[in-house]
Order: sequence, then C-alpha cells, then structure tokens
Amino acid sequence: MLLSGNYLDFYNEIVTFIPEKRIFTDPLHTIAYGTDASFYRLIPKVVVWVNDADEVSQILKITSSLSLPVVFRAAGTSLSGQAITDSILLVTSRDWKGINVNKEVSLITMQPSVVGADANAYLLPYGKKIGPDPASIGSAMIGGIAANNASGMCCGTTDNSYKTLESMKIIFHDGSELDTASSQSIHNFKQYHHALVERISALSSEIKANPELHDKIVRKFKIKNTCGYSLNALVDYEDPIDIIAHLMIGSEGTLGFIKEITFKTVPEYKDKASALMIFKNIKDACDAVIVLKTQCKDNVAAAEMMDRAGLASVENNEGMPSFLKTLSPTATAVLVESRAENDAKLDENIAIILEKLAHIEPEMPLHFTKDVYEYTKYWKIRKGLFPAVGAVRESGTTVIIEDVAYPIESLADATLELQELFKKYGYNEAIIFGHALDGNLHFVFTQAFDDEAEIKRYEAFMQEVAEQVATKYQGSLKAEHGTGRNMAPFVELEWGSDAYVLMKEIKAIFDPKGLINPGVIINADPKAHLKNFKSMPATDEYIDKCIECGFCEPTCPSNFITLTPRQRIVANRYMTTLKNEGEEEALEAFSALYQYDGIETCATCSLCSLTCPVGIDTGSLTKKLRANQIGSLGHSIAGFMADHYGGILSTGSVALSAVKGVNAVIPNSIMKGMSEGLRAITANKLPLWSASLPAGHRFHPSIKRTGKADKVVYFSSCINRTMANPNEKSNEKSLDVVIIGILEKAGYDVIIPSAIDGLCCGMPFSSKGYKQEGKQKSDELKNALLRASENGTYPILCDMSPCSKTMAQNFGDELKVHDTVEFILEYLVGKVTFTPIDEPVVIHPTCSTRKMGLTEKLEKVARLCSTKVTIPAEIGCCGFAGDRGFTFPELNKSALRHLKAAIPEDTKLAFSTSKTCEIGLSEESGLNYRSLFYLVERAIS
Repeated sequence: MLLSGNYLDFYNEIVTFIPEKRIFTDPLHTIAYGTDASFYRLIPKVVVWVNDADEVSQILKITSSLSLPVVFRAAGTSLSGQAITDSILLVTSRDWKGINVNKEVSLITMQPSVVGADANAYLLPYGKKIGPDPASIGSAMIGGIAANNASGMCCGTTDNSYKTLESMKIIFHDGSELDTASSQSIHNFKQYHHALVERISALSSEIKANPELHDKIVRKFKIKNTCGYSLNALVDYEDPIDIIAHLMIGSEGTLGFIKEITFKTVPEYKDKASALMIFKNIKDACDAVIVLKTQCKDNVAAAEMMDRAGLASVENNEGMPSFLKTLSPTATAVLVESRAENDAKLDENIAIILEKLAHIEPEMPLHFTKDVYEYTKYWKIRKGLFPAVGAVRESGTTVIIEDVAYPIESLADATLELQELFKKYGYNEAIIFGHALDGNLHFVFTQAFDDEAEIKRYEAFMQEVAEQVATKYQGSLKAEHGTGRNMAPFVELEWGSDAYVLMKEIKAIFDPKGLINPGVIINADPKAHLKNFKSMPATDEYIDKCIECGFCEPTCPSNFITLTPRQRIVANRYMTTLKNEGEEEALEAFSALYQYDGIETCATCSLCSLTCPVGIDTGSLTKKLRANQIGSLGHSIAGFMADHYGGILSTGSVALSAVKGVNAVIPNSIMKGMSEGLRAITANKLPLWSASLPAGHRFHPSIKRTGKADKVVYFSSCINRTMANPNEKSNEKSLDVVIIGILEKAGYDVIIPSAIDGLCCGMPFSSKGYKQEGKQKSDELKNALLRASENGTYPILCDMSPCSKTMAQNFGDELKVHDTVEFILEYLVGKVTFTPIDEPVVIHPTCSTRKMGLTEKLEKVARLCSTKVTIPAEIGCCGFAGDRGFTFPELNKSALRHLKAAIPEDTKLAFSTSKTCEIGLSEESGLNYRSLFYLVERAIS
C-alpha cells in the first residue's frame, strides 16, 4: 500500500525506532493482521508489531501530533469488531508476556500478551487461577481479556477482570503513563493531568448526587454487562485513580492502552463434579437455575443452559451420549459443575444441590459424576455448540454469536421469545446456550451479507432483539463479548440518554481528539453495525468452515515470524475475491507475497486442527497449494527418486559424512559463514548448515536369531537409517543398535523387513505435494510390512513418530504400526524392569505425538525412566518440519526461541521421538536430543 500525507509522515517517524520488518503496509499483511474474530473487516493502512511500552508511548505521541486514529490489538479473538481499523493498528508482540506473582501468590502481574491459559498454567502448581475464564482463554491475551471485561462460564460477576483488578499500568492518548500501584506515578499523574483527574471526580460526584442514575447503574451491573463503559466504577469507588483503573476495564481500547495488569488470584479446586441435568422444558430449566442462583450460590461453580436445538446440533458427533437422540422436542439441559477444596465438601455441595432441586421433575434422573472421562464428555457437548453451527453453515455465510443477559427471573420468558424471533426471521438453524447462572445467553445463527435483502433481515432482527433485551427486560445487550461496532448503535437504547451522555463525556476526558479506536462503544452512526462486513467466499473445502476465531494461532510455529493458520485462510479468501472480481494483476502480486509467508514457512504440522473448534487443518491446504505448484518436471524427478530411493539415501548418507568430515577440520564459525554465503548466492535455495547436522549412518543391523515365539517387526525410518544422531559422540551407539538391544533384552526376536534400504512411509514426498509418489512409497512399505509381520501377526514398531502417524493414516485398519511411545508401554512394560534414573530430563512431544493423542503416554514413559521430568509448556511444534529446518531454518529458530529458557539449568539429557525434530531441538537448546529409546536403555540397564 502506498502511503501519503500524514500516514507517510507517520511511517517515516516510527521507522527511526522500530525495525522495518515489524512495520507492514503491503496488502498481504495489512489484511492478514487486520482481521479479528468478528464479522466485520477494515483494512489498516499501517500495521505495527509493538514489543514494549516505550514503543506504544512514542507511537501515541506521533499519532496524536498527526491526528491519526490508532487501534490496539492483542490476540484478535474479539467477536464484536473492536480490534479492527482502516488507519493504524498496533499489534502487541507475542513475546510481550512477562508474568510475576507475589510471595503469597495472591496477586499475578501480567504483560498484555500473556495468553489467559498460560497464566493459569503458571498458577496451577499453587492451586490458583485468574478469575476471567472466557471460552477463548486458550488464545485470548490478557490485554484483550481485561479491555473487554471478558468473563466466561465460572467467573460470573464476582471473579471477572473488574472485580479481581488490583492495579494496572496505563498509557494514555498522549503517550503519558500511570501506574496505579505507584504513589510516585500517581503523584506525577495528578500533577500533570489534574484536569482529567478532577473531571473524573466530578462525574463520580454527579452520579452519586443523582439517585435515579445511581440506582440504574447499580441495577444494571447486578447482571453481566459489557455494553458501554464500566459506569459502575464511578459508583463503586471514591478515589479517582481507582475509578480510572476500573473504567479501563471493558473500555475496549478506546480510553488507553493497558501496559501491565495485576489481578487478584482465585482458588482452583481439583475436586470437581458435574451433572448434565435434563429438564422437560425451558421454564423448568430456568426455574432450576433460579434455585441454583438463589439457594445454592456457594455450592455451584457453573450452570450452562442448552436448548433442544443446541443439543440436536451435536447429538451425532463422535463421543456424544446416546441419550441425546431420545430427548423430547422441548427438553432443555442445564450442565452444572460443583467444585470444592476437598472431596467431603464436594459431596456436601452435591447433596445440597440435589435437595434444593427435588421439587422440579426432570426428564431424566439427576446424577452427578466425579469421573473425569464422563464429565469431560458432558462439557464437550457444551463446547461443541458454537462450532456445530459453524460446521454446517452454507459457504459464503458467516457465523454470528450474540451475547445478552437478562435478569434471571425473566430468563424463561425471554428465552422463549428469542426462539420465536428466530422463527419469525427464518433463522431455523439458530441455537441458544449460555451461562444461565448469570442470566447470560448466547445465541448462534448463520447470516449472509452478500445481498441487500439479507442485510435488511439482519437489521430488522437485531432491532427487535435490542428492544426486547434492553427495553422490555431491562437486560444487557452485551454480557461479556464487549460492545464493539455491532452494538455501538444500541448503547443509548439500553442505557438511556442520561447515561449515554455520561459515556460520551468519559470518552472525551480520556481521548479529547477521538483518535483511540474511534467508532467502538461510542458511534454516532445508527447504521454502523450494517457496514464493513467481511467477505467469506467459498475458497476451498479444507477451510470454508473457518469462522476466523483465532483459536489456532498460539499453536502455530510460524505465528511469530510470518502468518498463522487464521491469517493464511484470510489471505486465501482474499485471493478468491480477487479472482472472482477479475483482478488478475492484483492477484498475481498478492500470490507472490503469499508464497514465503503462507506456503514456504508453513510447517504443515497441523496442530492448528487440534485447537480449531471445527477441526480445520490448514496444513492440508498448504500441502494442496504446494502440489498445485508442481510441474511435470517436478513429478518426473520425484518419480525417479521414489524408484531409486535406496541409492539416493545411500548417497545422502555419504554426503552427510563428507560434510561432517570437513567440519572436523574447519571450525563451526567458518562452516556457518561459508554456508550462509553459499545460501545467499543461491537465493536461499541451498540448505543451511548447522552445528547439529548429523553425520551419515549406514543401517546394518546385527540380530540374534533365537527362534522365540515372541517376535517384533522393526521398521527403522529412512531418516534414522540415513542419519546419525546430532552431535554424536565417537563411542555412542546408533539408534538401531539401542532399539534391537532393548527388544532382545525384552525377549523378542527382531524381524527387519526385506529390501528395507528403499522403503519409506511416503511422507517426504506427500508433505511437499507429491501425493502420487508418496502413495507409491506408502504402498510399497505396507506390502513389505504385511509380509514381514505375516499379515499383522507380529507387532510392528516404527522408531519415528511422524512416520508412525503417516502409516496410521495411510494403512487405516489394514495394518497396525506401533509408535515408539505406545510400543514401550504395551510391549516393554512387564517384559523389562524400569528403574528410574535420578537425573533431570527434558522431553519434547512431537506434533505427531500430540495428534496421535500420545502426549500423556509419552510423559508416563518418561516418568517410568526418570524421577525428574520437564515438558516445556510453551513449546509446541519445533518448526523443523521434516527437512524444512534446513531450507527455512528461521522457522525452527522462531518456534523454539523460548526453549532454552524453559529447560532447568541442571538438565543435561533431552529426548524426543523424531530425528529431524531432535536436530532442530539440539541446535536451539544447546542439549543433544536423542530418541526416547536412549532414555529407556538407561532405565532398564
């Protein structure tokens, strides 16, 4: 994008203190980074990754002087359009995430990019957590959680950001700062911003002198409410600094930037029980909720209501209880959870709840379970409702989730009326669910915005909903998702002119020029919610169900260096739009930009599918795009390699040994310099040498034939047959020697498939888009393993997890191949004695391990072998991605940038289940990672 005028001046000023690689003006990055989870889209002119508060402060001074609007963005999981702009977007860096707790762990201080789930993981060993618990907690960052006053299923109105706030550090529109925990900062702020402080104090006094307005505010915040500003701050507090801090909660980035925030922690009880209560109708369900709220408030942690349409939307999903299909047409569920500090107290809670509900006849007997497997299945129902609608929507439509709250005594009538509104406007797929304990309901429906009639339908529906919620029932138009753009036109309808004038005054006090996130919360345009809709064109079957929520982003290894899965999908949808509009020149330019960020640096690890609500695997899209770029020459070369694979591997092994031999006489620093030079000359086509690059290995296994009945087929992957270990010591045993030794010690005869030199699971081909050649190798291997195992009579062991997973996918039910982890637990435990070593070890679960659901089992194996096991919580995919770590080493480096700091200082032993991952892990950690079998060998020696 070509900048001009004040935007060009802005760019020229910030480039003096922010590297150009963190400033984006091109169409790819402005569209990709400018997208949030809402159904609106504005394309920023400039996107800036900000690393610290000084950068934010300097930028705000510049935007203020140039009168340029600016918007703050954390994870972009907000649903109401509060993190988008057509001006300047500041995106907080993913590394701006420091966490500290006080000695008593009663307070936790967090920088803005701390992901909510990471904060809870940090607090878990202390039996604590943060109060807010939004559904997006696995991806939402604390800056956004606080700025939206996001709540969730359990925190209600008692443990949300507003109620658990201890202090915060704020950056204002002019770049000035306030630390509400520092007396010196407060003194300085009052001295230089006395007018702001005095006006806030005056507003508070004005409200307290107005009984009608005062009572309205108190009443409206008895239920969840994030519509408009947190006016309760002006009622609840006397000190203007406290008022300022609490006004920032729920302000959606319109009053200032939250640089750091300190929350009071809340208990995280381990003892839990849940009951999926099925009532005959909505009225009975709501009556039950009222009982839970008024008579069992100390015994209930959560009560989630789900209407019959919602239950029906998931009843055919895998793992759902079979009784869902037998429920009556009006049945309504209330999923209740109780938590306690010990089991006896939990039993007491359950008894009280059941006693208080005894007068309401359920459709099915009420039953609490403490079984984790069983109650996880119940919560899977609740968590599956939103994606269930998204998964069945028509291409081109978007999923809208609205978020309202009613006084709990009106919940039944209001819910029935909502259902009638769905029928009136033809939203037949709509479902209702929500945090009923707080009168908070979510309703989900699909909507197209591609013609005027559809927009008119949406407009009329939302107008009726607004009047029903705000006027008839005096409820909240936004309970926990924030006002944003889609409810800004209705704030005055809900609050009345007196309170709305007050909100406009607050905005003017904090942001006199109206430059910080304009149009959000306060918006004079009554049609603002009907403009700037996202285009969601049908693009590809792999991604068409994406709702752009951003839940995938924290797991992606390229999220700090190029694009995330959501951003790749956004980019592909935009390219479809360009194609549909005949913009061939723009499409060609955009595709060129996308090549590196979207295709080359995608690890295709598919971890995104594990956190995606609708299971989208963006890695599969990338593989498809790679395949589309392959010409006939590429397939000819791949076909030749597939046909002569054994010879090529042998040549590769020799080449690796030759490189290692050169490295023996040339220091690492010179080798690295030479490699970087050659790579630069070849435009990064030549792989980059690293100190952890292994020597070659020749696979010549030595096997003892004993004639024992217990036999194991051992398939060593082509990588392990070709490569030695990274930084291998001179006297170190090769992996195949270790594995065969363990198997023989366990009493097995070992069978090696014939013609193994040319065998491969096919992944090196298919991951690059060579599907046909990949299938060829996969079929060859399957047939060889069928012969070796006598059609599956003997168990088959594969020594590399990515290959195990590939074979599981390709072979299906025809042939079972055991991964390293499951083989150890199933075929070695009980055959050999494990004596855990008293040395600290670090373990890396590969992407394949995670996708096969073997992470917990990997940890179990590690704890069989060592008394001190660390699995770094922040490390997901290592980014090595087969051989991509050689050709795009920056991806590996970025993905593992926190690894070294996450490993305890005294740790010297590190293990995983993939040779290529071990190369990248070794390079970035300073430890020499080895196969898990090396750890097993130590424990059974």
